[in-house]
Amino acid sequence: MKKNIILLFSFLALILVSCEDKESADISSITYFPEFTVNGESDYYLSVGDAFTDPGVTAEENGVSIEVTHSVIGDFFGYSGDDVNTDAADKYVITYTAINSDGYPGTAVRTVWVIETGDLVNSIAGLYTSTIVRNGDVGNPQYTDLAYIMISDNGDGTYNLSDAIGGYYDLGRGYGADYRAAGLVITANNIAANDFTFNDPISVGAFGGVLTMQGMTVDAGSKTISFASDWDAGYTFEVTLTQVEL
Repeated sequence: MKKNIILLFSFLALILVSCEDKESADISSITYFPEFTVNGESDYYLSVGDAFTDPGVTAEENGVSIEVTHSVIGDFFGYSGDDVNTDAADKYVITYTAINSDGYPGTAVRTVWVIETGDLVNSIAGLYTSTIVRNGDVGNPQYTDLAYIMISDNGDGTYNLSDAIGGYYDLGRGYGADYRAAGLVITANNIAANDFTFNDPISVGAFGGVLTMQGMTVDAGSKTISFASDWDAGYTFEVTLTQVEL
C-alpha cells in the first residue's frame, strides 16, 4: 500500500512538471533592451531665432537596428510638439523612444536650451543661476548657484518666470519639476524704476499653498535680479538670479 502511494505521488509530480513546461514553453527567457547611440551633444544652448538640426539618435536590439520615435516638451513653459521651437525661449527636452520585439521600451534624452538674453534695462529675459536664502538661512551651498532659472519675454511687457522660489525644491532639494512655483507672470511697468506687478498668488507645485511676490529689483550693472516671495506654509524665499551669458 505504501509503495502504491509513493508511485501515485510520483505520477502527480510528473503531470505538474509537464504542465509547467507547456505553460512556459512560449516564454522568452532573454530580452534585449534598446541600446541608443546619441549623435552630437546631450545639451545645446541656442539664442532665440537660431536654427537647430537634430543630429539624430539610433537604437539597436541585440545588434539589429530598430525604429526610433521622438517627442518634444518645453519643460518650463508648457510647449509640446514634434520639433524644438527656436522662436520661443524654453528648456526643450527631446525624448527618443524605441521598443524591442518583446514590447519593452527604452528612452534617451537630449536638452536644447533656447534663450533670449535681455540687457536688464529694456528686457529682463534670460537664463540665470539662482542663489536662495530661506527664512534667513544664509550661505547654504546646497542653494547656491543653482542651474537654471529662466525668464521668457512675452513681447507685450510681460514675462514668465520658471520658478518663483528660484529652484529651491526643484534644484536645491532635487525634488524635480513638480515642486516648482510655476506660473508667475511679471509685468514690467518700468524696469529702470524697479516697478513690477505680478499675477500672484500662485502655488508651490505639489505642495500647494499660496505664494505671493514681495517685490523685484534689477541691477543691470551686476546682471542680477533679486526678489522675495512669501509662502503661507511659513517660509520666505529671498532669491538672487545672476544672468548667464552664452
